Amino acid sequence: MSRDLVVATMVLVLCGGAAWLASWIPARRAAARNDVSAREIERRLWRRLWLPLLPSALALATMLGWRLQEPSVTDEPLRLVAALVALPLGLVWMRALARACVALARPHQMPPIATVGVFRPRIVCSEDLSDTLDPQALAAAVAHERAHVRRRDPLRIWLAQLATDLQGLGPFARRRLKAWMDSVEIARDEEARVEGISGDDLAAAVVAVAKMAQPATGAIACLTGTEASLAARVSRLLQPLPAHHRRRAVAIPLTIVAAVALGVGVGFTFGDSILRALPFIGS
Repeated sequence: MSRDLVVATMVLVLCGGAAWLASWIPARRAAARNDVSAREIERRLWRRLWLPLLPSALALATMLGWRLQEPSVTDEPLRLVAALVALPLGLVWMRALARACVALARPHQMPPIATVGVFRPRIVCSEDLSDTLDPQALAAAVAHERAHVRRRDPLRIWLAQLATDLQGLGPFARRRLKAWMDSVEIARDEEARVEGISGDDLAAAVVAVAKMAQPATGAIACLTGTEASLAARVSRLLQPLPAHHRRRAVAIPLTIVAAVALGVGVGFTFGDSILRALPFIGS
């Protein structure tokens, strides 16, 4: 049997199955206290969004390690049950990729102000908004969007939506995505205020845009975002900035890289034994 066919099928079975199971991991609530830095909350939720996919990454690394040492024609044939399991998981991944492609297109209806462009982020602003807001509030809205540009948020939103779609329809994956996207907006509010923007002016801009905003989908970052509680966000803007302690969390990415490298090594050394122990491979 073709080695690459076995790899592709087992990637769907193992990685897709692990991602689906991860989508059912309960989503913890983020700290909603106004004395906690929004940038710290956003960074924490970004990690929570991706950590459920770590088992899938380890399974993928193990299969790649096995492929490196296996001849092009393998003696580990697939059983029928492998195809039966891989088929629905493959449909989930095809749907995720299709949605990712659709998200790259610019929506027909744009919000009054937004950051667009997955690979080349830029700010778009309607003339209606320029006529509606006073100069201070307009400058606050633009400062918020500049923070989206610096962080390349359209690309991050696109990746986050893809990661969520790869997990299927589990409810908790969607909750993690929404919690992170809500936190992005309050984090960019905070960054704009650090630049010297008044919280009052930014609150006025948020309220005005919320009244004008059209529903938008895809990989764009809007001033109002998806946040359900507009009152809570405005209340935060009217309070003093919380203390922010910048931390470079190098331990987590280094640990993940080491784990993936270990997975490749395990697959290279013990891949045959691991595959033959699974019910998806015949003797």
